[in-house]
Amino acid sequence: MTLFLYKAVDAEGKVVRGQLDAANDADLDLRLERLGLELIDVREQSAEAFPLIKRKVKRQDLITFCFHLEQLTRAGVPLLEGLTDLRDSLDHPQFRQTIGNILDEVEGGKMLSEALAMHPAVFDSLFVNLVKAGEQSGRLPEIFGRLTESLKWQDEMIAQAKKAVMYPAFVGVVVTGVLFFMMIYLVPQLVSFMKNMGQELPLHTRVLIAVSNFFVHFWYGVLMTPLAAFAAVKIAARRSPAFRYRLDGLKLRLWLVGPILKKITLARFASFLGLLYNSGISMLQALKICEGIANNAVIAGGIEQAGRQIGEGQGITASFQNTGLFPPLVIRMFKVGETTGALDTALANVSYFYDRDVKESIGRLQTLIEPALTVILGLLMGWIMLSVLGPIYDTISKLKT
Repeated sequence: MTLFLYKAVDAEGKVVRGQLDAANDADLDLRLERLGLELIDVREQSAEAFPLIKRKVKRQDLITFCFHLEQLTRAGVPLLEGLTDLRDSLDHPQFRQTIGNILDEVEGGKMLSEALAMHPAVFDSLFVNLVKAGEQSGRLPEIFGRLTESLKWQDEMIAQAKKAVMYPAFVGVVVTGVLFFMMIYLVPQLVSFMKNMGQELPLHTRVLIAVSNFFVHFWYGVLMTPLAAFAAVKIAARRSPAFRYRLDGLKLRLWLVGPILKKITLARFASFLGLLYNSGISMLQALKICEGIANNAVIAGGIEQAGRQIGEGQGITASFQNTGLFPPLVIRMFKVGETTGALDTALANVSYFYDRDVKESIGRLQTLIEPALTVILGLLMGWIMLSVLGPIYDTISKLKT
């Protein structure tokens, strides 16, 4: 496939510009016809040349995709007609083109899961494998329904996480702005006055002046150092699996935040594992897929360890217990599910347990963070005011006496 930059007109005569994958010019013309466009001009362009101008397909777009196909397939509408209707109703240009490409592949004889797998940037391995399981079992509408619920659940979890960091981030920005203003502008204005008072400045005032001088002369370093450190850590984690493993382990041990990150990751793992297993995918294959979506090397390593032990003939409960990732209550749920043969129900209970625990933990964290940040801001302002006004007050007191 080649990426073509095209100019076309729609049925109303409006000029439309865009890019589309096609085998050749004739194939591009045919694809644009299916989109209701008439080709005017075209030029070939490598797919890597414009990686930043594409609008990312968001989770809401995937929810629309799953819900649309669930309703149509459940109503007995043929898949090709459902994909055509979905393509024609989308406003997202790149996603519309992706659906058009999928439609062409399905018309060419490919299974839907095979067509989806050709677009890994939009449909991950979890999505593709679930659709494949639905095709094999004849439960495609049910799979799309579960994918819709799973994507909505992910949205809710992300909203909870954003809620926890929104207030601290806002206060952090305000504190940083106030600190820079006072250190770079306000304190230097008062330094000459305090030095001309003719008395020895207290230690905390001398420290404030030193900090202010550092901000004045190296303000760019103060701003750039955190960004450079963050970039360096990201690059090192990408290039060194050992460093990433240690970094991910540190994330899980961070005070207050670490346990919540661990619960969010395990909640995602339990939800997806239950979804895969309940869709007819074997436990070993489901665990292999979940390794790639864990987004944490330590937890992915634990999942890989559990899968290896299960493959060697060890029980599911004992294998998960040996990872050391799950609390006793969750292990008990696995044991009951394995004993009764209702492992899918046990996995649903594990997902519910972590879902509820994450929400409660985020609520408690937010309750703690708000007053803590207020106290930190108050202490910072108090230190600056004491360091500036203290010497002035002492001088005035001596003049009165």
